[in-house]
Amino acid sequence: MSEKKFDIDEHFVSGIEVIYDNLISNGINIVYIGRFSHSVIKMFGSMAEEDMEKGSLDSTTRKRVYHAIIEILQNMSKHSDEISDKKQVGRGLFMIGKKSNKYFIITSNKIRKTQISKVEDSLLTLNNSSHEELNAMYYKQLKSGRLSDKGGAGLGLIDIARKTTKKLLYNFIPCDKQYAYFIMKVTIDKK
Repeated sequence: MSEKKFDIDEHFVSGIEVIYDNLISNGINIVYIGRFSHSVIKMFGSMAEEDMEKGSLDSTTRKRVYHAIIEILQNMSKHSDEISDKKQVGRGLFMIGKKSNKYFIITSNKIRKTQISKVEDSLLTLNNSSHEELNAMYYKQLKSGRLSDKGGAGLGLIDIARKTTKKLLYNFIPCDKQYAYFIMKVTIDKK
């Protein structure tokens, strides 16, 4: 009698193959869904740093990619409206990929629908600002030192926009009456 290692539906396996093939064909090499605790942020920082050291990436671009990853993960940890436990750690989806001469980071987390216009206004302002204007916003926010309800100083997205020099791509997809998925893509050109 042949012993099975575990039962698994073959439709599930074929679904996983489709997902895997799509991820690979789109250049995505790291995917994570779950809590964004300090240890998870640290782990992804290390993984990305190790992956970039294997390639021929210049140190300036490597620092920009690493910095964007850490900022994005910290934002998700603090600002996701899907809190996973008493420690108030946010949950979400995080992907890193490389395609052509670009690194990209894609994130998704739940936010309250009532926050969409505020987040979108911020993103529009950042996307329509010059590098000099972004620097001025950053230093003004740094000096004011005001903290949000969730403990952030409002510097994360500004700093990501400053370091990446590309528009922050985003979308909001309703998931129920109260929440929407906030999806953001950050792209960093290799030098």
